[in-house]
Amino acid sequence: MILTRMGDGFFVEMTEAEVRKDIEAGVLDGSKKAKCPPLTEDDIERLMDIICDKRKFVSVERGNELVLTYDSQPLKFTRLGLPIAMPQIMQTYERALMADTLEMAYVHYSAKPVKIILPEEQYAVAETLLTTTPTLLYGFMPNIPMYTKPDGPCDNAAELMPKGFIKEAQEAQMEAAAMLESDIMMLGNAMQEAGADGLDFDTTAAGGDAEFYACLRAVERLRELYPEMNIEVGMAGEFVLGFHGEVKYKGERLAGMYPHDQCKMIALAGGNVAGAVVNTNSNRSFPWNLARAVTMCKYAAEVSPIPVHANVGMGVGGVPMQITPPIDCVSRASTAMAEIGKLDGL
Repeated sequence: MILTRMGDGFFVEMTEAEVRKDIEAGVLDGSKKAKCPPLTEDDIERLMDIICDKRKFVSVERGNELVLTYDSQPLKFTRLGLPIAMPQIMQTYERALMADTLEMAYVHYSAKPVKIILPEEQYAVAETLLTTTPTLLYGFMPNIPMYTKPDGPCDNAAELMPKGFIKEAQEAQMEAAAMLESDIMMLGNAMQEAGADGLDFDTTAAGGDAEFYACLRAVERLRELYPEMNIEVGMAGEFVLGFHGEVKYKGERLAGMYPHDQCKMIALAGGNVAGAVVNTNSNRSFPWNLARAVTMCKYAAEVSPIPVHANVGMGVGGVPMQITPPIDCVSRASTAMAEIGKLDGL
């Protein structure tokens, strides 16, 4: 019997035949949903080896290691109530946790509230740069819902649509998108001035296609201003929700895009790294979820013009939806993404 987990993290025992059946079902579902090629038989055999390995922690063969980027590193400490300043948290990640890259972030982690304290954030970035060596990004969530009532000035599309005000809802979303784009530009300019090595757009398009549009527009403008800036755009979901439904970027409708198309759009806008996401189904097994995630991410890496760093963590990339993701699943998901998916990073 193979000890594995469900998508919600609960342990479950499965036979090898059951594991293979779930892997094949996950591959089929991922291929069908994203309209991409399925994994090969060799890929499935390798995935079987990774999932059925008796060891708790599984890793790649030497030479197959991937570079890691991180989201909201300071928040991992401050949410635990540890009274450590952000520059010192970055030093801890570098010197104790051996992080490949660093990411500064405000505790709220959204673009809108960050602009209120930009000078303080610039100071933290500048101080950190004096005491650390790895690449330092500034991370934030676009979070377009913050621009809608009651938290913002724009009408709430989620309230307008059920009442049949479709056009008004679309107009409200584009109004919010313009505000979001403006705030991202303000943040990007400030972090460039502070000396940050780049930006990390985290959970892009969580608010739908209008949010994705605002981010792509901001990426395009930042690339024109700062050709050397590193811009990583991590997505929020495996497909772009069509809350607007008709918004386009460079002539392409954004609603419904899966990872491989998302990566192409990020590259077209001028992004350096695309963060592909595949959501975890908590009602299905870890083998099913991982097979599905690797299927979509492998194809995204094959067709993307820029490096792809798949999101592998809480509730994405095949990993169970737990606040502290189990290492047995994280290590297997990371290994599969590296050796089967041929990703550029995680």
